[in-house]
Amino acid sequence: MSNDKLEGDARDAAMNTLDGWAEVYGRDAITKTFTFRDFNAAFGWMTRVALAAERMDHHPEWFNVYRTVDVTLSTHDAGGLTQRDIDLARIMDQFAA
Repeated sequence: MSNDKLEGDARDAAMNTLDGWAEVYGRDAITKTFTFRDFNAAFGWMTRVALAAERMDHHPEWFNVYRTVDVTLSTHDAGGLTQRDIDLARIMDQFAA
């Protein structure tokens, strides 16, 4: 997994592979809100994502209230969006399907 910031055409191409993710205004990051049927489903999803994120050594910023999880992804040591964020976003989407 690359730790280089995604910029220009590479960034656009990577973003085009994601569904429902948006760039964060004023910050080099992406965000998405996931909504589940209840708290149990949301927490179960967060647990599955946490295990995958730990294996990747890449951890999300997230906020959970009841059945909603707001996620922000950015690679802090790279100073912005990298392929690691794109890869974790895809995993999150797969686990939410």
